Amino acid sequence: MREKRKKIRIGIPCFNEEENVVPIYKRIKKVIRKIGKKYSFDFLYVDNGSEDKTRKKIEFLAKRDKSVKGVFLSRNFGPENSGAAITDWAKDVHALVMIPCDMQDPPELIPRLIKKWTEGYEIVSCQYRKAEDGALMTWARRLFYAFFKKISNIEIPINVSGFGLMDKKVVAAVGSLPEKFRFGRGLLSWVGFRRTYIAYRRRKRVNGRSSYGNIFSYFRDAERGIFGFSYIPLDLIIYLGLGLTVLSFIFVIGYLFWVIAFGNPINASIPLMLAIVFFGGINLMALSIIGKYIQVIVEETKNRPTYIVERTVNF
Repeated sequence: MREKRKKIRIGIPCFNEEENVVPIYKRIKKVIRKIGKKYSFDFLYVDNGSEDKTRKKIEFLAKRDKSVKGVFLSRNFGPENSGAAITDWAKDVHALVMIPCDMQDPPELIPRLIKKWTEGYEIVSCQYRKAEDGALMTWARRLFYAFFKKISNIEIPINVSGFGLMDKKVVAAVGSLPEKFRFGRGLLSWVGFRRTYIAYRRRKRVNGRSSYGNIFSYFRDAERGIFGFSYIPLDLIIYLGLGLTVLSFIFVIGYLFWVIAFGNPINASIPLMLAIVFFGGINLMALSIIGKYIQVIVEETKNRPTYIVERTVNF
């Protein structure tokens, strides 16, 4: 009997990518034609509340190619949640290849991803050795990942992009995680499974603008990683508080002995003001860190869905 072809879905998250929807489709089509008929491919575009003509371009492709599917979210729920939508709508396939629509990642690597998958790897991630971004952004990203690698409670690889392949077991495992405060790269490491990497060079964006609109978007993404996968900030508060308490006790005892032996040598108003400002700043920082963890707890207990689907195409 003829062996049934394995089904692979190409998941493409989009936000304001009207100039890239069709070109990335054409490039991927060209790549998968070379693979042959061993696999069955389809496309899944998830539009994250785009404000341009991204939806119309997806509908255009879907009318001409029934293998193109679309999931349109009711608004922009953030990059992490568009990725969650892709995993949720890809549980009926053997493998999922996720590739951002910005065309910074080369679809020509898809055959290599599939080859590694056939060798027994359940997760095949693309790890860029060099990114054609600005010097400041490259330096900031490298610094964050180096810092995050030190403080996270799991092993999270550095410079892994959103481009890669997941076996259906991984898709099911990631999709079963109920948390709302999501950091996709951390979740992918947390679920485990056999993993390998493919090195590549990440290109500079040519068309459109990044979904990370400003520097604060990167900070929020960093917060998701730090407060979702590390308790080091809380540990530092404890150690800092303990250390300051010991130093304060030593200072008070030493100062009392000095006053008894030699009298009060200095005007107390300036040291007192400096102490209030210093300890006030420490308390404010500690409360801010605790507040961030409380924010994560609040987001989880609300139990809202991570996204809402407005409508679908070709499902």
